[in-house]
Amino acid sequence: MSDIPQERRVLTAIPGPKSVELQARRTAAVAAGVGSTLPVFTARAGGGIIEDVDGNRLIDFGSGIAVTSVGASAEAVVRRASAQLADFTHTCFMVTPYEGYVEVCERLAELTPGDHAKKSALFNSGAEAVENAVKIARAYTKRTAVVVFDHGYHGRTNLTMALTAKNMPYKQGFGPFAPEVYRVPMAYGYRWPTGPENAGAEASAQAIDEITKQIGAENVAAIIIEPVLGEGGFIEPAKGFLPAIARFAKDNGIVFVADEIQSGFCRTGQWFACEDEGLVPDLITTAKGIAGGLPLSAVTGRAEIMDAAHSGGLGGTYGGNPVACAGALGAIETMRELDLNARARRIEEVMKGRLEEMRAKLPNGGLIGDVRGRGAMIAIELVKPGTKDPDAAATAALAKACHAEGLLVLTCGTYGNVLRFLPPLVIGEDLLNEGLDILERAFATL
Repeated sequence: MSDIPQERRVLTAIPGPKSVELQARRTAAVAAGVGSTLPVFTARAGGGIIEDVDGNRLIDFGSGIAVTSVGASAEAVVRRASAQLADFTHTCFMVTPYEGYVEVCERLAELTPGDHAKKSALFNSGAEAVENAVKIARAYTKRTAVVVFDHGYHGRTNLTMALTAKNMPYKQGFGPFAPEVYRVPMAYGYRWPTGPENAGAEASAQAIDEITKQIGAENVAAIIIEPVLGEGGFIEPAKGFLPAIARFAKDNGIVFVADEIQSGFCRTGQWFACEDEGLVPDLITTAKGIAGGLPLSAVTGRAEIMDAAHSGGLGGTYGGNPVACAGALGAIETMRELDLNARARRIEEVMKGRLEEMRAKLPNGGLIGDVRGRGAMIAIELVKPGTKDPDAAATAALAKACHAEGLLVLTCGTYGNVLRFLPPLVIGEDLLNEGLDILERAFATL
């Protein structure tokens, strides 16, 4: 745990004068296309706190977008990565390999669902992992088509932009995109026309019908889905949807890929979100929470599928960097020692309880249309009162009010109307409740 005091402290306006000065330098030197949720410049971070250059301490409900689940300066991550830094920073695993890469792959084989023989390949980012999963699936099946879902997000490379559903800001002006990508319906319970109780069966039937008629199952290499959708709005597919899609994939020789980049590594109260309905994916992509903040990602899956790509067909200069691998071993050590799955489930209990109380206090629920998510991956969808019309403006205003009081929150959703909460799994319950107090006051100001 970090030695940063685990207390919120607001000494200046947010952002403060030093952050404003740095923002001017940033504007002059950094491309405008690289955005920031909150232009507060970090000096230190750890536990549930981000300390900025002005000495303000913000409660962290973002974890660097689900990355610093073990905290931003976890002892085991720092210890192992520091030791590796002193030994060597890089050799390129494809030139002269090293044990850390192998050990991370061994841990992934143990932790991911299923007791079949598994292998992994390591990369740098989530988008790289997804792109390589497609390469592997195509090599294995000798097919080309890839199926994805409404509201899905899979990355910012050319292929993963094609896989991603949301145009702005991820795709606007960046085409043309990779071909042979097909999008089908998602069981979005809150917005399903006949109600959430029907969404699983109806959406899976529609999706399978579209695949069969429009693509042909025999042409599909991979079906890729987030077991809990991230950027699309923390949507939990309605029960029954994922198993039905997985069965269809198995019956038709299609590689079923679980994109667990945001939902993996204890975030939902299980090692991986697909475990909730007993899914055993053929391939699973991971990143974000894997290495305590160091850049690392992986594709893990059935050995016979992973071995389909020819020697030299997978890799990358920095993929499985030794320092990042050391960080990953430290992060996994922390997750096990602190039982961060149990911590995530407790965070869900506290957050959902408080959020439902807030909704109950508002006439007809007020702006809060839906409270959803699992573990420490919780969200509220904001709508115009009495309707399901998305209210992106209120969402932005609510986030801004929280930021001003020293609570870092993030927004997401296809319609920009979802406030998402991704606190570090090591956050203290006092900070968790204080953050929720700030959110409740922000609702009152709206």
